[in-house]
This record gives sequence, C-alpha cells and structure tokens, in this order.
Amino acid sequence: MTETLSKHEKNLSAAIHASTFSRFFVPFGNILLPLVLWLANRNDSAYVDYNGKQALNFQISMFLYSVVFGAISIPIFFGFFPDLFDHGFMNWGNWNHYNGFHMNFDWDDFPFRRIWPLGFAGIIPIALFIVNVVYTILATLRTNEGQVFKYPITIPFIK
Repeated sequence: MTETLSKHEKNLSAAIHASTFSRFFVPFGNILLPLVLWLANRNDSAYVDYNGKQALNFQISMFLYSVVFGAISIPIFFGFFPDLFDHGFMNWGNWNHYNGFHMNFDWDDFPFRRIWPLGFAGIIPIALFIVNVVYTILATLRTNEGQVFKYPITIPFIK
C-alpha cells in the first residue's frame, strides 16, 4: 500500500489524523471533521481509506472509554463529597427514613474518599487524554512520511 504514494495522499492522510485536534474548537470535532475528510476522499486511495478508518476508530474508542470510566468514577466522586446528600447541600437526608425503610451509608469507611483527586477518577481521564494526544501526533507524523500506522487499544467499529 505504501510503495507508490503521492504527496497528496500522504498529506491528506496526515490531515485526517491531525483534524482530530479540532475537538478543542468544535464539540465532537474529533469525530466529525475526520469523518467528513474520510468520506470525501476514501474512494480515491486505499491509503487514505485505511488512515481515515484508523483515526475514526481510535477517536470513537477513546470517547467510549471516557464515557465508561466516567460512569465508573461517579461513586468515587460521591465518596469524596460524603455529605452531599446527607442533610446538607440538597436536603435529601430525610429520604433515608421513608416509610420506615432505613438506608445507612457510612462514608467514613469508604476507602477512596480522601484521595479522590489522586485516585482512579482523576488519573484515568488524564491518562486517556495523554494517550489520545501522543498517538494522534505519532499517527500524523508517520502517515505524512508514508508509513502505515495502527493505533493501540482501538475497537474496530469501521472495517
């Protein structure tokens, strides 16, 4: 696939990877702009088609990982603010005694309550962000040189 690549194919493939940084300016730009570039040029070159699929699969996978780890971190977030629902901020403490049913949460024994900023809920999103930026830069540079690049930890949604 990389034997007879034109400069246009290399630049277009690198632009597809680099366009994922548009997420800093446009909501979901990391998926929308590469999708538009890939759909417009996928029939012109197998190299552009391959790189467009790689970029989109990686960005969709990163989004999915962020949603999953964000949902997992919700209990840890509430462990950091143990009095959020207990007669304090939202006055939901009386719900524990509704119709004689008593739920007792002992937040003092919750193991991650005090180390939340350094714990799972804080490190995973930062690590995903770093992985996303580093591998996008690597993909952009390597495809501009005409090399085939495959992202790690990618779920192949588009085949």
